Amino acid sequence: MSDVKRAVLIAGPTASGKSALALRLAEKLGGVVINADSMQVYRDLRVITARPSAEEEARVPHRLYGHVDAAENYSTGRWCRDVAEVLDDVARQGRVAIFIGGTGLYFKALTGGLAAVPPIPADIRADVRGRLASDGVAPLYAELLARDPKTAHRLMPNDRSRISRALEVVLATGRSLSDWHREGLPPLIDGARAAKVFLTCERTELVRRIEARFAAMLAAGALDEVRALGWRHLDPTLPAMKAHGVPWLVRHLAGELSLDEAAAGAIMDTRRYAKRQVTWF
Repeated sequence: MSDVKRAVLIAGPTASGKSALALRLAEKLGGVVINADSMQVYRDLRVITARPSAEEEARVPHRLYGHVDAAENYSTGRWCRDVAEVLDDVARQGRVAIFIGGTGLYFKALTGGLAAVPPIPADIRADVRGRLASDGVAPLYAELLARDPKTAHRLMPNDRSRISRALEVVLATGRSLSDWHREGLPPLIDGARAAKVFLTCERTELVRRIEARFAAMLAAGALDEVRALGWRHLDPTLPAMKAHGVPWLVRHLAGELSLDEAAAGAIMDTRRYAKRQVTWF
């Protein structure tokens, strides 16, 4: 790890102990902990996303945690641009960059580059999402087939998020997502030369940790955090509003579910997400 930009990549499912490992390594190596979790970027969601505590952040430098407002639709491309600035700072300080998180797309973009798609205008995004909510995915897929058949044929016809994203791109830019993929941003880290760690544990133990952590979140004020978020009346399709646990606690606060029912739903969603994370990595 003699390069100017040295890096450790720590990935794994939620509740596997990544944050504790990153903290210990940062103290030992003189490192900077850099967030690679797409929900921990939101300042409104410290508790419900299990962000490092203020005490942990005081022990070693932490970057890209809680720096985005929940009203924003923070993208992987913006994360890459933010990471590029952080890496320059870390290199100037002669420190080690320690990336830690469970968002597979962030690690893929970090080590493999990313399509340089420009920002999508808010009116186009709102129009596509409005049609998705009112008409379903089928009409959007039919439109994508007409406007960008190459991308459409690579997608499953019921893949709501990817279809709407691809349609937004072609409507906003007049070019297909496939074209933008050919002109992407370069990798920021040489994955072949970085120290890579995948941290997990036996499935039964992981489930136990997920359950215990959600109970700890509730005890630490997760319900108040979600209540404060609800007072903002944000678009429910925003990423922050879909963070694990948030939709279930919103329903509880609206009187639709008991707290036990909301907790059970949140825990099940998190368990399924952890399984998908293991499969991805």
